[in-house]
Amino acid sequence: MYLFFGIFFLILLFFFCLNFWRRKRIIKKICCMSTRAKCHLLDELLEPFGFRYMASQDIITSRIDAFQRKFGYCTLYDKTALTFHMVFDALPVYFNYHGRTWLIEFWKGQYGINTGGEIGIYYADGIIPRSERESTLFQCVENKDMLGLSFNLFRCGMGIADVGARHWWLTAFSVGRFSNPTDLNMRASVSFPHCEMAEAFAEGLAEAGYCREDIYICHNTVSFSFTKSLGKAGSCLHRLRIRLIQGINHFWCKVYLFVTRPFCLSLDKILYLYYYLPFVFRKILRMKKFKRHKKAKRR
Repeated sequence: MYLFFGIFFLILLFFFCLNFWRRKRIIKKICCMSTRAKCHLLDELLEPFGFRYMASQDIITSRIDAFQRKFGYCTLYDKTALTFHMVFDALPVYFNYHGRTWLIEFWKGQYGINTGGEIGIYYADGIIPRSERESTLFQCVENKDMLGLSFNLFRCGMGIADVGARHWWLTAFSVGRFSNPTDLNMRASVSFPHCEMAEAFAEGLAEAGYCREDIYICHNTVSFSFTKSLGKAGSCLHRLRIRLIQGINHFWCKVYLFVTRPFCLSLDKILYLYYYLPFVFRKILRMKKFKRHKKAKRR
């Protein structure tokens, strides 16, 4: 019996030492890399997931050629988000312009262990009746129809991200940061090619529940603050499920910060996970899940 425990202790000691030296070797490898080399490597690793690293703000953002573009958008994506540990406020804005229904949606919240925000632009091939909008699968806009998007994301008054580009899906994710959607404020702006389109979008915002006094129009650019969801509050069971999911997200944020404690920047932390725990690296990058649903009707 004593021999068994002795052998078991020696095996544990061996694996502990092996893991210790492996961690030290990985840390040294990352520290010896130049910032340029690390950014290049991380961008290569992120590209298959549809993202890239923004060194100036130490955040992850989406690429124009992201694979998610081919899936479009429908309301069912948001309704199944909790399944993938995504808890966010969503603001869909529908409006009709030039013979088709457009949808510009805004999101802010917690995506697993990432705090982030998104703006997505979609449209249908024709005019969609109000009663069918939530069951319609909208397609992502083509390059020629992309708009100038920008947003500042704040957490309890502190800036997290400041991004802007001509895009179809503008995003910003801060890895390892935990937030409740109510902690976040998104100051968003959308620039349109014509003032008529800007006015149509402003009307859509008003229909979504915004007061005209809270919508600012300067030339062809519409700006507003997205602080809370204007949709219906969920049932008690739904709210309980959100609390449970957020508890799990908070726990894994702490685990992430503990495991990657040798580093300060997300750049180094993510590369460390890539070398040390590659399966965790893949998991944290699943910030947006897309699945086709049979009930969704593409227009």
